[in-house]
Amino acid sequence: MKLDIKSENNWPFVISVVFVVLVLFTGIILYIIHNNISIQSSEDFWQMFRNNNLLWLLAAQVFIIPAAVYALTIYQGTTFAGVKNELAEQDKKSRSILKYVNQLIHGKYDTELTDIDKEDLLAQSLINLRDTLKNNKQLVDKQRREDEQRNWHAEGHAKFGYILRNNTDFEKLAFNVIKELTLYVNGIQGGFFHLEEDGKSKFFNLVAFYAYGRKKYADKKIAWGKGLIGTCALEQKTIYMKNLPEAYINVTSGLGQSNPNQIIVTPLISEGELFGIFEITSLNDFTEDHINFIEKIAESTASTLSTVRMNMRTAQLLEESKEQAQALASQEEEMRQNMEELKATQEEAARQADRFMRLENTVNHTMIRAEYNMNGVLIYANTNFLKKLEYTSNSQVEGKPISMFISKKDEDWFNNIWQDLSQGGRHFEGYMKHITRSGKDLWTLATYTCIRNEEGEAERILFLALDTTEQKKLSLNLEGFMDAVNRSSLKIEFDTNGNIRQYSDTFLYLFKYNEKEISGLNVFDLIDPLELENFNKKWENIVNGMNFEGQFKARTKEDKESWIQGAFSAVYNQDEEVEKVIYIGHDITLQKSMEIEFKNQNELLKKQEKLLRESEKELSRKLKEAKAEMQEQFKEIERIKIRNERTLEGALDAIVQTSQDNKIIFYNKAAENLLGYSKDEVLGHDVSMFFPQESLAENEFVSNYTKPGDSKIIGVRTEVKIKPKTNGELSVLMLLSKAQVENEITFTAFIQTIEVELF
Repeated sequence: MKLDIKSENNWPFVISVVFVVLVLFTGIILYIIHNNISIQSSEDFWQMFRNNNLLWLLAAQVFIIPAAVYALTIYQGTTFAGVKNELAEQDKKSRSILKYVNQLIHGKYDTELTDIDKEDLLAQSLINLRDTLKNNKQLVDKQRREDEQRNWHAEGHAKFGYILRNNTDFEKLAFNVIKELTLYVNGIQGGFFHLEEDGKSKFFNLVAFYAYGRKKYADKKIAWGKGLIGTCALEQKTIYMKNLPEAYINVTSGLGQSNPNQIIVTPLISEGELFGIFEITSLNDFTEDHINFIEKIAESTASTLSTVRMNMRTAQLLEESKEQAQALASQEEEMRQNMEELKATQEEAARQADRFMRLENTVNHTMIRAEYNMNGVLIYANTNFLKKLEYTSNSQVEGKPISMFISKKDEDWFNNIWQDLSQGGRHFEGYMKHITRSGKDLWTLATYTCIRNEEGEAERILFLALDTTEQKKLSLNLEGFMDAVNRSSLKIEFDTNGNIRQYSDTFLYLFKYNEKEISGLNVFDLIDPLELENFNKKWENIVNGMNFEGQFKARTKEDKESWIQGAFSAVYNQDEEVEKVIYIGHDITLQKSMEIEFKNQNELLKKQEKLLRESEKELSRKLKEAKAEMQEQFKEIERIKIRNERTLEGALDAIVQTSQDNKIIFYNKAAENLLGYSKDEVLGHDVSMFFPQESLAENEFVSNYTKPGDSKIIGVRTEVKIKPKTNGELSVLMLLSKAQVENEITFTAFIQTIEVELF
């Protein structure tokens, strides 16, 4: 071994040698002095050593101690070098770990760990940490994408719910829906085909067309069952096609021309009724979310169209009610005009016989009324008709043809008039001759008018007439007319005190008195007590020479009410004094009754019209309230639906919801973790995919659960075996609940794992 004193590891050896030599020298000096030894020569010095073992032992330390120090120094140097190398390795390892951790902090999960043994526990922990972070990032990204899809669906449903609620005009609603839907699913063009009918066949009318960011105008109709639109309508399910031919669809925008190669056609169905078709095209593929979203919006649009159609029907009913009210008012006005025309005709007839104007003004003939069907068969006749035509009962005339009452000479003339009436033509008004039962001529001032139903079609013919036979005779024979007036009119002579002096048979017949009872009767005995005060003033004027013409209410012997129309005329003697008063009049009780009835009917019609208006207002108010309530219910349903979905989605238990045909319609996050299937893998599939074959055959709970229908075990928590995607079979606790909304039934399964605790 070569000793290098310049080495820092050799300094302890040199020091130890020097120290031992000094100690040895000091010890020898002290020994010599203590023992008083005289050293004269080297022989004396060696003689001292030979006789003393202690000095030899002390001298031996010169070699032993430095050798020990040197060995210790060499050992320490080797140990320190190993520690230094180990510290250097640890520093390199720490720097590598720090670099690796920094890479993980910055999301670089594909980084490999270098300068470290892969079998090292720390290295394995870091690799596991990297893999865990990488998996967590993938899960977070997947959750984020799912949240984005859910938010996309929720925002879309809210957006289109607003559009469907706030667009009352159909064309505006159709365009806004197809425009926003096309943009929302990244389409480039969209069409709204509305199902319509023309009375002969059904067809689809393109009511809204949107392409390349602009509203397009197209007049296009597609017959039922033709093309993709017709196929979609027949199958009532969505059609999705890719890689369309170049010439299949060609729409030119303001920036150029492009042909889409993706198309989706979706039916608008609500409660089994088809309302139209959505057609949307794109340059890119439609995702499953796009297709599901379009189908949901189509269903909501169909439901809205159903509501709109119902509102339109309600409005149509209101309009029909208004038309009926107007028709009633029109009929009322027409009847009033007819009465005025009859009155005007009567006045015209009176003017033609100016010699008898005063007499004619006092005569008001009783109206004759009958009704015929469109074939000319009599279906109703009043008493005056029977009386004037000399019949005694309705059975003698009802069901008889109108020709029975028309003269043979007038048949051709009357048939022309009737043919026009039976076809709904204009009414007839004028003089007409009828034949009585005994073959006599009955002249009338008549009108024939069509009575129409709600559709405006003539269904009956109304006959109204005034007996003008006597007027006709007046024009031929003045005496005969006067005699007829005396016989048919009410004629009474009074003295100036009002006592009855002479009277006609008509008076006796009308007031039911006999000749003996007439004696002592006064004009005031004939007047209705309620009219006496007013009549007294008129009588004073009459006896003073002022004639009175008009109508008054009288009372018969039997105290029955009777209306008389006529004139009081003062007759002077030779001294120009009023000698007597003559009254000529007619019984207008029936006519007055008709007038009162007509007035009452008019007032009733006005009241009904007022009630109808109030009903319309009330119906309008209720419709507004119902519409507002429907909108609030729709909002509340949307809120409840979103809240329930979020509640079920966040539940700790696995939840699987199925329809009545066992198709999976809801599948929460806990179910994904437990069963290992993603939502895309299970939604729309049969729930039996979660159970082993032996459970399907042997377990009653599972067997009933996986069979279509509603014969399932509800409300009983049962232990069953399920078949996750990767872990073989697993025992769980399952509880099944049932919910029914109208005719739709759903079943919800709550699944819990079985945990065993060891104490």
